[in-house]
Amino acid sequence: MNFVLKNSNMFLSLIALLIFFVSYILVIFEEYFSIKKFKPVILAAGLIWLIIGIICYNNESNIFIMKNAINNYFYNYINLFLFLLVSMVYINILKKRDFFLNINKWIFIKKINSKQLFLFTGFLSFLISPIADNLTTALLISSIIVSVDENNKKFINLCCINIVIASNAGGAFSPFGDITTLMVWQSEIVHFTSFFKIFIPSFISFIIPSIVIYFFIEKKYFYMNNDYPIKKIGNKRIVFLFILTIIIAIIFEHFLFLPASIGMMTGFGFLCFFGYYINFKEKHIIKNNIYISFDIIKYIETIEWDTLLFFYGIIMSIGGLATLGYLNNLSFILYKNFLYNINYDYNITFANVLIGILSAFIDNIPVMFSIIIINPNMSEYQWLLITLTTGIGGSILSIGSAAGIALMGQNKKIYTFISHLKWSWIIIVGYLVGIAFHILINKY
Repeated sequence: MNFVLKNSNMFLSLIALLIFFVSYILVIFEEYFSIKKFKPVILAAGLIWLIIGIICYNNESNIFIMKNAINNYFYNYINLFLFLLVSMVYINILKKRDFFLNINKWIFIKKINSKQLFLFTGFLSFLISPIADNLTTALLISSIIVSVDENNKKFINLCCINIVIASNAGGAFSPFGDITTLMVWQSEIVHFTSFFKIFIPSFISFIIPSIVIYFFIEKKYFYMNNDYPIKKIGNKRIVFLFILTIIIAIIFEHFLFLPASIGMMTGFGFLCFFGYYINFKEKHIIKNNIYISFDIIKYIETIEWDTLLFFYGIIMSIGGLATLGYLNNLSFILYKNFLYNINYDYNITFANVLIGILSAFIDNIPVMFSIIIINPNMSEYQWLLITLTTGIGGSILSIGSAAGIALMGQNKKIYTFISHLKWSWIIIVGYLVGIAFHILINKY
């Protein structure tokens, strides 16, 4: 269902758009304004929906649309919130229990240098994200980087950029890798196996910026700052539970047609009960003369709440603008107006490329939803193109994808909007070359 108000107030709608732009500027320059990025978008979301409420006042049909729109966007947010919450808790537990320090030990023993680690984590992100999804992959792999050398800010920043690019590119060619690919698949627009036709273009869009950034990595070997960490009871089983949780989420969503968040929470339930086993086995661990135990609530308290709140602001703000009709109008201008053009195929290609760049600024989920609703007369080749562009286009800016936003929250003041923006030029090159490969390989 398309939740767009009928006969909305033009003046108030423009004020809502202005509010969103101002909040977005504050997000972009959060370092300079010393303001956490979730604050302006949460306020903007509230003000935008206040405006919608005023527009809908005494209009029963619009009130009905508004209520359904709010329920839809709340549903989208709560799904993402619970999915992220469980992923963050698992990663937080593994951090606190020194799992990543044990990986650090392995890297030290194998004498892997910074350049090799940069390439390894990039390829690993690209290969995992088609299965696990780009968001979970980015959070997990970046935790390995931070555990290896938390004081090397330049290295962490460049690795985060590489991980975001790789995770988004890997998610673009899989029905499981991103919400937009899932939407296209479940709408029966593109067949399951057809997604793999954009594997090579996705890989090209990742490898080009990755190779360029590689030459700016200073080669160095890593050292253990303290004694080897003690292996804690149950760490490997927690990793197994994490993998099992992701598998349950995939089964729930793709085979049982249940929200992935329910699958994640089911796996989280297993983790909670596994905590009893750990406490029983370890009794209490004496650390600095303080008794500590496996307390799931403590792990929840210390996750990146900034990121979760930011997603609320973004989803509700964009959802509000979509309810006012802005995304529908944009999609109509880009697609329906091209129907009468002689160069139809050329214009559709241009529109799909432009939509990908737009997804770096606006969440690609409502954009893709609007396009599916309009359902332009496109071949499978063109639908694969827009799936590719919305997937990899989000890498152009740090705020263009869930993976980028999550890593900004996880690596505050290290990986930022500005630090990512410095490399946007080469990401755009990879984006365009990837598209060119898709045209060469899949058009005819």
